[in-house]
Amino acid sequence: MGIFDKLFGALKKTKEGLSTKLRMLFAKNKLGNEFYEELEEILISADVSVTTAEEVVERVKERAIAEKLKDENYAISILREVLTGMLEEAEVEDLNYPCVIMLVGVNGVGKTTTVGKLAHYFLSKGKTVTVAAADTFRAAASEQLAVWAERAKVRIVKHEEGSDAAAVIFDAVSSVKARKTDVLIIDTAGRLHVKDNLMNELRKMDRVVEREFPDADYVKLLVLDATTGQNAVNQARVFDEAISLDGLIITKLDGTAKGGFVFSLADELTLPVMFAGVGEKMSDLEKFDSKAFVDGIL
Repeated sequence: MGIFDKLFGALKKTKEGLSTKLRMLFAKNKLGNEFYEELEEILISADVSVTTAEEVVERVKERAIAEKLKDENYAISILREVLTGMLEEAEVEDLNYPCVIMLVGVNGVGKTTTVGKLAHYFLSKGKTVTVAAADTFRAAASEQLAVWAERAKVRIVKHEEGSDAAAVIFDAVSSVKARKTDVLIIDTAGRLHVKDNLMNELRKMDRVVEREFPDADYVKLLVLDATTGQNAVNQARVFDEAISLDGLIITKLDGTAKGGFVFSLADELTLPVMFAGVGEKMSDLEKFDSKAFVDGIL
C-alpha cells in the first residue's frame, strides 16, 4: 500500500466533511460573493485558520475570474491546485546523510512512538540508525523507547532517569560519529510551549547538536497530534521561535475530521509536513505527499 492509499484511508473523516459541504455549496450557490464567503467558512470549519482561508479563497477567486469559470468541477480543480501549491511552497529538499532528527512537542502527541516508526522507515531505506533517549524527565521514558528500538532493531543511547538531556545527546552524537551511522533520531521530553525553562533546555540540546556535529544534515521536527486542530499553529509558532523548526510530523491523521491546520502551518509559518502517521503499525509512517494529502480531503 502506497502513501496515497494510506493517506486516503487516514483522511476519510476529513474528506467526508469537506466533500459534503462543498457539494451543498455548489448545489445552492453560483460563483459569486456569497459563494466565496461560504467557501471561506467551510475551510475554517475544517480547521484552516481565518488568515489562510482568506488567502486560499482569494487565490481561487482570482483564477476563477480570470478564466471566467462557472463550472463546479473546474472550480474544485482550482481549489485543489491552490491547496497543493500552498503545501508545496513550504516543502524542503530530501535529507542528506549523515543526518540528525530531533523530535520536539508537547506531552502526549506520540513522539516516542514516532521515533520507533521513523527508525523503521530509515531502515527500510537501507540506512543505519541510532536513537537517543533524551527524554530523561518522564518516568520509564527511556525504557519505552528501548522497546521501540528493539522492535526496530536499532541501537539506543540512554542515561539514567533524571540525567542531563544534553549529555545524552552529546554521547549519542559521539557514538554515531565514531560508528559512521547514517541517522540519529533524538527523542525529547514533552514540554508545554508556554514553559520558558523547558524551552531553554530545548535550546541547550539544540546547541549541542549544532556544535558537536556541524557536518550532519540537522532537522528539528515538531510532532503534532492531528486532532489538536488550530492550537497546533500556536504550538508551532512558539517552538519555531525557540529553536527554528525545519518541519513537522503529523500523527493520528486517521482520528480527525479536521486536517486543515496543515495548510495554515505551511502558509503562515512556511513549515512543511515531512512525515505523516497514518495508523498504529510500525510501518504506518510515511513521507508526506502534498498532492496525495489534498486529493485525500477533496
